[in-house]
Amino acid sequence: MNPTDTPLELPLDVERIMTLLPHRYPFLLVDRVVEFEHSKRLVALKNVTVNEPCFTGHFPGHPVMPGVLIIEALAQASGLLVFLSAAKHDAQPMYYLVKVDNAKFTQMVVPGDQLMLHVELKRMIRGMGLFACRALVAGKQVAEAELLCAGRSGA
Repeated sequence: MNPTDTPLELPLDVERIMTLLPHRYPFLLVDRVVEFEHSKRLVALKNVTVNEPCFTGHFPGHPVMPGVLIIEALAQASGLLVFLSAAKHDAQPMYYLVKVDNAKFTQMVVPGDQLMLHVELKRMIRGMGLFACRALVAGKQVAEAELLCAGRSGA
């Protein structure tokens, strides 16, 4: 049995996430999936820790998670939503981030924060998914963006 064919039980841990996403350290930015509504929405979390490589240079003495990594975490959560909603996992294309619109960062994310990644599928057309995404820390929105991801086979 393929590990991606087992029934979905929440929360989805990092070991299961690694069977679904190709990303690995230091670029796997989703630690757990806590909510999932088929073809509609997903909530995941990312534990932000001081030992992550980005904090050695962003910024020394005042570590702040780069906004581009928050966007990447939201894109990975979006990919999980598409992949978990697919009828068949074996022949899934790789999804790539192709467009970011209306990105806003309203609060710094620092080590010790738990980043909650809320993604909602707005529409899926010709292998491209449009997602409304929000990142929250302690219930307060810290970032938002609209992401467009495109599937590509054989990449």
